[in-house]
Amino acid sequence: MGVGVEAGAQAARSRALAVLRIRSRALAVALLPAAVAVILLAGGSSGHLVGRSWDLARWIMGVAAIVVLLAAGAIALVVARARPAVSPTVAIAEESAPDLYRMVRDLADRLDVPAPSAIALTPDCDSWLEDRTHPSHGPPPQESGDEITGVRSLTPGRSRRTAAAPVLVIGSPFLWWMRVGELRAVLAPVVAGTGPSAHPDIAAARRFVRGLDAAVAVTSAPRGPVFRSVLAGVGWVARLLLRSCRGHAAEMERGVAAAAAERAQAVDYGLRIVAQEQVGLAYAGWDRLLTRVALPAWRMGRWPSRLDAGVVAALTELSRRDRLAEGFASRLGERPACDLLEEPGTIDEATSLLAARLFHGGPAETGPDWAPVAWQEYPEEVVDRKWRTDAARLHRVLDTLGVRRAPDPAAPHHDPPTLARVVDHLTDPTTTAGRTDDRTDGRADDRADDRYGEAEAVDPYAPDATLTDPSTPAQPEAPAPHSEAAPHREAPPEPEPYKAMAADDDDEELGESGSPHSAALAAGLTAELAREEAATPPISAAPPGQGPDTGLWDDTGLPLFPLQPPRTGRELLADHVTAMVCCAAMDTAGALPGLDWLDGPTLLVNGERAADLAPRVLSLVEDGDPAPLRAWLMDLGIRPEKPVRLV
Repeated sequence: MGVGVEAGAQAARSRALAVLRIRSRALAVALLPAAVAVILLAGGSSGHLVGRSWDLARWIMGVAAIVVLLAAGAIALVVARARPAVSPTVAIAEESAPDLYRMVRDLADRLDVPAPSAIALTPDCDSWLEDRTHPSHGPPPQESGDEITGVRSLTPGRSRRTAAAPVLVIGSPFLWWMRVGELRAVLAPVVAGTGPSAHPDIAAARRFVRGLDAAVAVTSAPRGPVFRSVLAGVGWVARLLLRSCRGHAAEMERGVAAAAAERAQAVDYGLRIVAQEQVGLAYAGWDRLLTRVALPAWRMGRWPSRLDAGVVAALTELSRRDRLAEGFASRLGERPACDLLEEPGTIDEATSLLAARLFHGGPAETGPDWAPVAWQEYPEEVVDRKWRTDAARLHRVLDTLGVRRAPDPAAPHHDPPTLARVVDHLTDPTTTAGRTDDRTDGRADDRADDRYGEAEAVDPYAPDATLTDPSTPAQPEAPAPHSEAAPHREAPPEPEPYKAMAADDDDEELGESGSPHSAALAAGLTAELAREEAATPPISAAPPGQGPDTGLWDDTGLPLFPLQPPRTGRELLADHVTAMVCCAAMDTAGALPGLDWLDGPTLLVNGERAADLAPRVLSLVEDGDPAPLRAWLMDLGIRPEKPVRLV
């Protein structure tokens, strides 16, 4: 082990020296004109370099030296004052987690490395060491007064740069899902990295690279034209130096990681192999929880306040469904790592809010439009409101498009919010013509007679069915002439907004395989969502002293890590139609909103998940075929002609 550790550390030190040599060369280039100017001035004063040409050379080199020194000083000032990037975390004070600090220090003693200076949590499935020794990352210097002399001085240890070990950043899902022994085994190679990090050459090389990176960020920030032109040269020099030392810095970090991994071989090696399986499982559960469960709540202005506890529930559900994960459920009887915290609920709430800010861009503090939600309140506060809000948006777009089901001109301008209105609009007449002919031959589903009390086996919600003569086939291209005895329902004329939206829709998935009705409705939903997002007030930054590490990272570019790309028109339309179906099921068939830990919002019919709804909705949205969805509605006793309650 000693040979491997020494080899990795030596490789890291050699690469660090290469980075420092680049810094020295840059300094030499900056001092070169000044050195030449000094030589010329010394030669003139000694009488060796005399004449008009030497005088001109002295003037030129003197001016060049002054310009270069001023430019180098400006670059050095920007690099020194630029604040390096820091990962958004939730700081854990030692008073709130004494057992966790004790475990980390014991681990550092076993590895014979310096203990981390502090511990922080991040809403991600990863752990690392982070250098926060820059003066801007620490607390403001405290002034102490001398009672005798009255002299005020800075507290010792905060003069120019704090010489402290890096901060240990731990992924919060690890604390809730892993057991104490597993967490110690996973953190062993991370804590072992404090040994190479304490070497002066490696620390200096890292500070230089981080300073250059921060300087590039400063010069790239939007500013006025004067500052932009001045900082353009600084940015060019910083990028040139970064490109020069990029390879050496990467190899240095690989050497540090290799030395740390080799040193950690002697600590819980067998348990670490098992714990690595839990890392992958925790990552899968965390990603599923964020994208399927948390994201719908964030879009509704609610943020789940116990995301880390939800990971345990999601992975437990996965172990129940997947036979490959059966052995993981037996671990729940052991002591979880979150027991190392004094108040795990408070810390879970802080990391949950940070996750909402990072992955969705939510505000820094709670309010009427941004409130925490407990898991037991999720179905009512999130699922029910989400479905009814989407259904209301869907009918607003239908009203904008001028879609009406009522054949009577004296009927109200807007149709009631029914599922039948949506299904009729999305139905492609070409897919129902043949099915209507089959019904006239007596091959219709007899379940419609028993459920709705019809004399004929006809679907009363077909878009082109007659109201008095069910045996009349639908003919969208050549409608039958009207008569007083059997008035025929004509499809409403295509309004101008409908044509405009269909022309502007560039969603290829609906534009090629979907009907024009679906394409226009998807475009209308996209435009409506864009208007709602534009009307949302901008997110304000956290007030001073609030939020997780607010003084260490810039929150102006939230969300930093969007979970999903913008939804396509087909996805939006399918989500809204699904919401409308769920609203009809809740209002007419007694279904309930529910939470599935792996799939998010779900519809509970007679206490069981309705897992077969999605393909039937896609059949209607993409193919214009309502038959699978209508059969599903009749099986569950859902009445699509009944109005639903909207938000």
